[in-house]
Amino acid sequence: MNRFDLVGVGVGPFNLSLAALAAPVHGLNVALFDSRAEFRWHPGLLVDGATLQVPFLADLVSLVDPTSPLSFLNYLREKGRLLPFYFAERFHLPRAEYDDYGRWAAERLPSCRFGHEVTGLRWLGVERAFEVSFAAAEPVLAGAVVLGVGSVPSVPEPLKALVAGKQTLALHSADYLTHRPALLAAESVTVIGSGQSGAEVFLDLLRSRSTVDGLRWLARTPAFAPMEYSKLGLEQFTPDYTAYFHRLPEHVRDSLLPAQWQLYKGIDAETIAAIHDELYRRGIGGTWPSATLSPGVEVVSATSDEGGIELTVRHVQQDRTALVRTAAVVTATGYAETPTGPLLAGLGEAVERDSRGRLVVERDYRLRLGGDVTGPVFVQNAERHTHGPGAPDLGLGAWRAAAILNAVCGRQVYALPARTAFTTFGIDPTEAL
Repeated sequence: MNRFDLVGVGVGPFNLSLAALAAPVHGLNVALFDSRAEFRWHPGLLVDGATLQVPFLADLVSLVDPTSPLSFLNYLREKGRLLPFYFAERFHLPRAEYDDYGRWAAERLPSCRFGHEVTGLRWLGVERAFEVSFAAAEPVLAGAVVLGVGSVPSVPEPLKALVAGKQTLALHSADYLTHRPALLAAESVTVIGSGQSGAEVFLDLLRSRSTVDGLRWLARTPAFAPMEYSKLGLEQFTPDYTAYFHRLPEHVRDSLLPAQWQLYKGIDAETIAAIHDELYRRGIGGTWPSATLSPGVEVVSATSDEGGIELTVRHVQQDRTALVRTAAVVTATGYAETPTGPLLAGLGEAVERDSRGRLVVERDYRLRLGGDVTGPVFVQNAERHTHGPGAPDLGLGAWRAAAILNAVCGRQVYALPARTAFTTFGIDPTEAL
């Protein structure tokens, strides 16, 4: 079997960052495998005008190695777009351009191998390596493994059967562009979810439909709220905060995450302003636009018939229910971490779990493994419960990848600063504040 020092499972932005930072490391034999044919980043949500919610420096490499040839700025230079980007004065990239940048980088990294579906891992004590198996290829050996299998669309329980069925126009926002023509033609559309995806879908429908009659936006959150974007607030996406969060007791972390929803489930201020501007434009002449925006509302049940979809909704604060008839539903209800159980099944009881059955992830992103497994398995974007709201954030991707590479190599391949925030998180009883 071919043997690698490091094998990555999945080639999303985070493992792609790992591949980019590993490329110049002399003597490190790396391979990353993905079942898809090429790198794609949320293709169903590349709506015209939609941008990233992080600055362009949150690319694959720049916050660790700004001299890398795989930086976004070098991508622009090779595409002949550096001066146009300079004059555009854009801090946040169009989503479509980030998608193209990721594909450009993947094409320049021989370690990225698409069309290979990894099916499982098992530890071979004699080889002192993991056997990585595939659906349709010979297995390989790996001294270390990094799981970067991304996330999957999350649909609330009352809507699962509706979205899974084929009888009605009900879908997750991840498939929005595929169904956009039908949604523009539908008599009525209800968008569910108060995050960035819900806002972008609602704005696109608001701009593009010939009428806003029957267009609704429902959200369980108490308001259509902006994402936390103050400079000190953003320090909760620094490695300093990640280290602090990881040290907290499990029950404290679990209680803290839901309260931090505006850090990663809010809407950027520009999108909120654009929605208000479009509603204002639709009301020129003194008539209120007939679109409905209702926060504080949760879907209790959903049924469908030949006449369309019927939602039973409950207003949380009023504790009142009502019926909503609609021709189409778009659930912009976020994503959940891709289950890693099937991949890790071959390691059996060696994989340690917390009181709620979740993976125990150490500070350096490696799984806590027991038994006779002596090799490391790391995770990327599967550790929000242990490392906090920054786990899925692109801005921390390069840092995490560099930390993993340092751990795999057993030396400081990339120098990471000891301090990254002005804020002091927590107190040390041995020191004065």
